[in-house]
Amino acid sequence: MKHKSFILLLSLLAILFSCAPKPTDNSVIFFPANGAKEVNPDTQLKITFAEESTLGNKGVIRIYEAGTNRLVESLDMSIPAGPDQSNPDMIRKKAADYTKEPYVYETTNYTNANTVPGTPSGLAMRDTTLYQLTIIGRFTDGFRFYPIIIREHTATIYPHHNLLEYGKEYYVTIDSGVLSTEKNDFQGIQSNAVWRFKTKKKAPAATARKLIVSADGSGDFNTVQGAMDFIPDFSKERYEVFIKNGNYEELVYFRNKQNVTLKGESREGVVVHYANNETFNPHPINLKTNEWPGTFPSRRAAFAADNCYDLRFEDMTIQTTLKGQAEGLLIMGERNYLKNVHIIGSGDALQANGSVYLENCRIDGDGDTILGRGPGYYSNCTLYSRGPFMWIRNTDANHGNVFVNCAFYGQGNGAVIARTSANHGKGYPYSEAVLINCTLDNIKPEGWGGISGNTSHLHYWEYNSRTTDGNPVDVSQRHPLSRQLSAEKDGELIRNYTNPEFVLGWKPEI
Repeated sequence: MKHKSFILLLSLLAILFSCAPKPTDNSVIFFPANGAKEVNPDTQLKITFAEESTLGNKGVIRIYEAGTNRLVESLDMSIPAGPDQSNPDMIRKKAADYTKEPYVYETTNYTNANTVPGTPSGLAMRDTTLYQLTIIGRFTDGFRFYPIIIREHTATIYPHHNLLEYGKEYYVTIDSGVLSTEKNDFQGIQSNAVWRFKTKKKAPAATARKLIVSADGSGDFNTVQGAMDFIPDFSKERYEVFIKNGNYEELVYFRNKQNVTLKGESREGVVVHYANNETFNPHPINLKTNEWPGTFPSRRAAFAADNCYDLRFEDMTIQTTLKGQAEGLLIMGERNYLKNVHIIGSGDALQANGSVYLENCRIDGDGDTILGRGPGYYSNCTLYSRGPFMWIRNTDANHGNVFVNCAFYGQGNGAVIARTSANHGKGYPYSEAVLINCTLDNIKPEGWGGISGNTSHLHYWEYNSRTTDGNPVDVSQRHPLSRQLSAEKDGELIRNYTNPEFVLGWKPEI
């Protein structure tokens, strides 16, 4: 009798198991894994398939709080991430597309505490077109973003920022049609038992001053953004964010940070990148100026540090992967320091508004590779550009860009050192770019180009420019508004411009 009961029990279990929801493909790998614990709330969600997957344009990804079944997150794939950049008609914006009414994010989890306007552009006209929007760095204006990015066999899901909490258990559902494979064997996730995970019980201690970012989840945070969100604004104490080698595909924006070191494990091993540009995340429609004190309305950079002071970046690569007007790094503030950082952009690679010191950095761009108001001191840096290496817009209030022992490599036939052009009728008569002991390769004979407007106080100076063979550069055809400095006549001037403190107004701790 006992034997028959046991057989009956096994049969019932087999029937139940056959009816129980289970993954549609055993080769699917989830991150965080189903049943994972100690997950960082800033985690991205990843699904890796045995073959290539395709992103659909319908269906919803939902995240629920286990136990209460409270809907925490909803990503609707029928909403495009941004305009179709291959279609000019899709990217033209008219004033009628915007409204003075503030954009209200549909998810109620964003409270007034973390959406208070942080800058004048927080009061700007909002984009009310139907694009995916997320709030980054607790800044009111929404950024357009990609809810799913597919790389090779892995689909990465990006929840809206700061919705997941510590000490919670969540489960994920995915509608059919969100993702598909060649064999069409992934029909989504309908069960609450297929993909569940628990977050860490609590955040790092308030006394923690060294934070670890690791894309695999083994650190304090999975993302650079998560770590920067944790650090209080205008901290008087020094924080260090150590970023382990890894691929960090994320749109980074933070502001009002001070006394923070962001240190990568290695320059080529830590890659922070995102597909962003002026079309995908345009300026607010009613804020055209770039001259707001203490803020900046641009949203097009892959990595932006706004109104920040005494930051130090070391040993990492920062890149935008979209063509167009798109900085890899946009930094605003004072006394900021970059060492051994590789910056890759399109159009403008680096925009720096406020004093910044760069040492042993590499900067790659397509033209106007360095943009900004200065002052900037570049020591032993390497630059690549297809057009002008810089468009410097400093006023008489500070110096411009000074390059000492740097190398400029022109790509193609249009490279010049700098240009000074009027911008919407506004000129830059105090523009300053000074090269001392620099190597120049494939630069147009005139050296400097695109000069217009008032140039009465222009400083386009060179001293001891050399070819890659170490020979003096032929400067006989240099632009007449530029100047070759002489060791005999300009010795004091050369010594001054070789001194970072003279250029920046402060002494970097090298």
